[in-house]
Amino acid sequence: MIVVVGETARAANWGLNQSLYSQARDTTPELKNLQVINFPRVEACGTNTEVSVPCMFSQLGHHRYNESAIRSQESVLHVLARVGVRVHWRDNQSGCKGVCTGLPQDTTDAKMTPDLCAAGRCLDGALISDLDVRLAHAQGAQLWVLHQIGNHGPAYHRRYPPEFTHFQPACQSDDLHRCTLNEIANAYDNALRYTDHILAETVRKLQAKSDSVDSALIYVSDHGESLGEKGLFLHGMPRAIAPSEQLEVPMIAWLSAGLDAARGGISGCIQREFALAAQKNLSHDHLTHTLLGLFDVQTQARDANFDLTQACPTTQPSRQASGS
Repeated sequence: MIVVVGETARAANWGLNQSLYSQARDTTPELKNLQVINFPRVEACGTNTEVSVPCMFSQLGHHRYNESAIRSQESVLHVLARVGVRVHWRDNQSGCKGVCTGLPQDTTDAKMTPDLCAAGRCLDGALISDLDVRLAHAQGAQLWVLHQIGNHGPAYHRRYPPEFTHFQPACQSDDLHRCTLNEIANAYDNALRYTDHILAETVRKLQAKSDSVDSALIYVSDHGESLGEKGLFLHGMPRAIAPSEQLEVPMIAWLSAGLDAARGGISGCIQREFALAAQKNLSHDHLTHTLLGLFDVQTQARDANFDLTQACPTTQPSRQASGS
């Protein structure tokens, strides 16, 4: 299982959401040609990384949000590790905000991928630079979390290589006031096209190993972004008054053909349930409980209301989380 935590990607500019958002351009040309499930209606826990990342990996989520409780409890990553899932966090951003404390983790750097890193910051391609090797040696149940730099502003133009400058003219300044709204949107959408490429390349690598590795990918952004609407830019508004641009985020899933069998359920059930869920309003709260469902972990922390696999039975012994 690969979970990609996106950064500052908003649903309104996500190409797969063009039927819902008039301003969405073709920012996902590669994903639209793959068998991915797009979830067009997803709401973030918060409007910044500090809130959203701990929240999305917590059993409490936004529907029972309590910051101190979330930060004092173990995350779903710790629960999964405790039942034998090999968890690894790879970061290309500002850390895991406590959700991977004590678990195996690393950070992208120039030593690993010098061609993708400059001025102390790596492009997101560094997150999957060794994915082929890791898949070749994968054994047992594993969860890899990839934390993107994504569309982190205001320097949108620094989030993609030159060959992804599709929409032009694109803002080339870290000071958004030096650019027009059109130039800002162009740079932002170019960065989305690079995320599209990274996700599509990850899916292709998983597909190439589907004969030996049963796999799945879930991508969801941590929060959205304002690009000048109502005079607002960037993100971080108090949630109670935050505009939809900062709260509505893209989310996709891809499932290998062997995933249902690996989980022990009826063939095609998880794929079918994910497709049905794509027609509903979802939130970050679904991530934790769906991960518990995919790994079939039996724990009081697992809430059926937020588990997209709940309707799918299993014939294999469940993983029991002790003490929960």
